[in-house]
Amino acid sequence: MQNINASSSKIASMNKLLEYPFDIGTLMRKRRALRTELSGRPTAIDVRIALLGGSTTNELKDFLELFLLDNGIRPVFYESQYNKYEEDVLVDDGLLRSFAPQIAVVHTTWVNARLPDPLAPEVEVDARLSAELARFEAIWTKLIDDLGCTVIQNNFDIPLERSMGGLDASRRDGRASFLCHLNLEFARASQRLPRLIINDIAHQSAVVGLDRWHEKRHWFSYKLAVSPTGTVTLAHSIAAIVRAVYGKTRKCLVLDLDNTLWGGVIGDDGVNGLRLGNETPEAEAFTAIQLYCLELKRRGVLLAVCSKNDPKIAQEGFSHPDSILSLEDFSAFKAGWGQKDEAIIEISHELNIGLDSLVFLDDNPAERELVATRLPMVAVPNIGSDPSNFVEILDRQLYFEPLDISAEDLKRASYYASNTQRNLVQASYGNYGEFLDSLEMKAEIRPFAPVYMDRIAQLTNKTNQFNLTTRRYTLGELEAMRCDPRYLTLYGRLADKFGDNGLVSVVVGRIEPDELHIDLWLMSCRVLKRELEIAMLDKLVKQARERGIKWIQGAYLPTPKNGLVADHYEKLGFELLNSNEQGSEWKLDVLAYTPKNTHISEDNNE
Repeated sequence: MQNINASSSKIASMNKLLEYPFDIGTLMRKRRALRTELSGRPTAIDVRIALLGGSTTNELKDFLELFLLDNGIRPVFYESQYNKYEEDVLVDDGLLRSFAPQIAVVHTTWVNARLPDPLAPEVEVDARLSAELARFEAIWTKLIDDLGCTVIQNNFDIPLERSMGGLDASRRDGRASFLCHLNLEFARASQRLPRLIINDIAHQSAVVGLDRWHEKRHWFSYKLAVSPTGTVTLAHSIAAIVRAVYGKTRKCLVLDLDNTLWGGVIGDDGVNGLRLGNETPEAEAFTAIQLYCLELKRRGVLLAVCSKNDPKIAQEGFSHPDSILSLEDFSAFKAGWGQKDEAIIEISHELNIGLDSLVFLDDNPAERELVATRLPMVAVPNIGSDPSNFVEILDRQLYFEPLDISAEDLKRASYYASNTQRNLVQASYGNYGEFLDSLEMKAEIRPFAPVYMDRIAQLTNKTNQFNLTTRRYTLGELEAMRCDPRYLTLYGRLADKFGDNGLVSVVVGRIEPDELHIDLWLMSCRVLKRELEIAMLDKLVKQARERGIKWIQGAYLPTPKNGLVADHYEKLGFELLNSNEQGSEWKLDVLAYTPKNTHISEDNNE
């Protein structure tokens, strides 16, 4: 037992190396041992990543691999030769194409920008800016449209040297000014090109500090444009973006109350004794924490409370006149005297999301240790006890890194609030069918549409429990399926009298002569037990008949999370073809099928 505890302690200690703030020296020394330990874990996703560098990339590749492995992603890399990123993409020798990257990381820095000459006329500076944007747009277009991958593009850091002093940032021909304008154009391009994601090294270099970010001796000796310290920060950011592409961002922030969301103990100090507002530095720090949490909530991150407190007394804290947050901002509220790990499990069940979707914030190191030990899938940042550091540590971990902020994200909290109302109504019905009818559900079930492709990609890469195959697709791959007559695609939206649940289901079928093979069938857990899957099957069969398809074949591939749908095809009337520990295969006679949906009306305006 002593050896097991020592081993667990060693693994936990190594994993802490991949958490902010980074111990760069120790991470550099132990990265091989850490890679060995991480490589031994089961991973769910293999991803092909082309690392296209404007400077040497081996250090970046090593650290990026560690962060990805730690997040359940096993990368396979293609590395361009030093500063051959442009040639590798635009001069097709077949190597990059045969690699077929799913993600392309264009690792450029200010040394790769073609800067205007100092004191150049403004017309020349503008021409250079347009030329640089066109050069990179050619790279992005080739990668996105021709190779079908998602592009992660660095924007630009700024150099240390300023030969024009402060004018470098204000004159049009100044290097800092030019790079800032180019960064703005990159940002605008990312709004036009949905598969272009900007990695903000302008911010990362500022956080690290330009002196520590550049360290010129590394450039002169090894052509490393970014120092080892900066490279770790850079790799962490890229890994967070890749994690977001594949739906591995966290969804919910679980918060302690006393000395975490406010200063003081509500049960002892009372509402008036809580430290919030702008009267003292400590009160301001807690106000800043609440404001940051509210901003997360507004862009789609769920908030929950997990507190050792009397429930009624805990709720009174939000009546403080300086409280930024209100009770309505929380999708789950657990206050009591039991263990916090048990309460967090209850939150996971109530919200119907996995433990690996949760981040737990608590000022108490004993509570953090308890949750981290008993629920290792829950992220537990070591925020210390100084409230002025809480936001910084939480923010730098990049748990909630978004690719975009969609209408679905903005409405997420209201979706869960509506589900609470549905659950209350359900309790008043003895017959479940009557309850479903009382919801007055309406579905929109149609082939993939351009307006919903971002949400379809997001749902595809996030959903784990109601997902028959758990296959992951990039936006580019899904776009290709939408336009390919060899595929049959459907999305499902569901609304009822309590509100619109949004786009919550996706089906992708591959047509092979007279059979349709279902490659992907998934649904958001927030509409479980609403029988949307039945309505989806009715529409799938209808479209299959219209294409002359006689059979629909589906597979269930088990994962640690999707046992919920092990009997999905059986319930829908499919015939079992074979079954083993790797999964099962099922078949449905299209011509013999009769529609089964009775509780959902469909919007047929196509």
